[in-house]
Amino acid sequence: MRDALALAEQGRGAVEPNPLVGAIIVRDGVVVGRGWHQFFGGPHAEVNALAEAGEKARGATLFVTLEPCCHHGKTPPCSDAIIRAGIARVIAAMADPFPQVAGQGIAQLRDVGIPVEIGLLEAEARWLNRPYLTLLEKARPYVHLKWAMTLDGKLATRTGHSQWISGEESRRVVHALRGRMDAIIVGAGTVRADDPLLTARPAGARKATRIVLSRRAELPAGCQLHRTANTATVLLATVENKTIPGVEVLPLPTDASGRPSIPALLVELGRRRMTNVLVEGGEGIFGSFRDAGLIDEVHVFVAPKLVGGQTALSPIGGLGSDRIEDGLSMKRFDVTKAGDDTYLHGWI
Repeated sequence: MRDALALAEQGRGAVEPNPLVGAIIVRDGVVVGRGWHQFFGGPHAEVNALAEAGEKARGATLFVTLEPCCHHGKTPPCSDAIIRAGIARVIAAMADPFPQVAGQGIAQLRDVGIPVEIGLLEAEARWLNRPYLTLLEKARPYVHLKWAMTLDGKLATRTGHSQWISGEESRRVVHALRGRMDAIIVGAGTVRADDPLLTARPAGARKATRIVLSRRAELPAGCQLHRTANTATVLLATVENKTIPGVEVLPLPTDASGRPSIPALLVELGRRRMTNVLVEGGEGIFGSFRDAGLIDEVHVFVAPKLVGGQTALSPIGGLGSDRIEDGLSMKRFDVTKAGDDTYLHGWI
């Protein structure tokens, strides 16, 4: 099952909004088939594993990280393929909460006499598919925050200069992260200050919608986002209802400060079946997500530099916590090197 989970991970960024799934078929103690869901709309993990196993699947045990589907979607039901192949036993890490499955795949297999066990490494399987489960259970995307800062916690100098705080290796990690996102979100201030392009270079498995949060329905004249809107979608989430050529304007209700509502934005992105979104700044936008309690994962790149400055920006603005114990805590935290920088990767 651990090997099946590792196989499933290979589909990250390519299969969403579908779940990551891996499958291994074992007969007489020998692995005879391996498979994972490789891309959205393509064969599921079980079908790929059965194809590799061929006739050796008959009488074998299938280890799979998620309950086999039993409905016609982009592909036929995996449960039917399992039955036809003569699999003798199924061990699944977890049931699939997707409404069109939700235990029905298990029931179909058991109804034809195939024993099914559920729960082997379930916690690991749920962790693997946390974005998928967030979309299903909370009807919103899984939210990543990313920023680069100096060792003394500054996003820029007191003059606003910020390029480049992080080094080339950190930027490569960020571009790989962008390449598996459904959307990248920034505030209008970041667009004015940095004129970002917000694309993955080189391109990844997904082409993210570029979202700007702004009180006013306008973009700076000649900015890169507007100039490239014909090659990658730009969505302006704002409190005004205006028309901007080449740009989708999404009117939203306001929060207490008069800014576009973050919860309302995420509800709309969830309706569009976006699974992962990356928030790249700035300080006010980060603060809005933090105050709304809508952060799932953080990616922080710390450069070995000290710039100082009482007025230099820190990463997260907004209202913030009254007490230290009220701050959002990391459930897990990994620390790695990215060139000269330190990459802090945490999960709320």
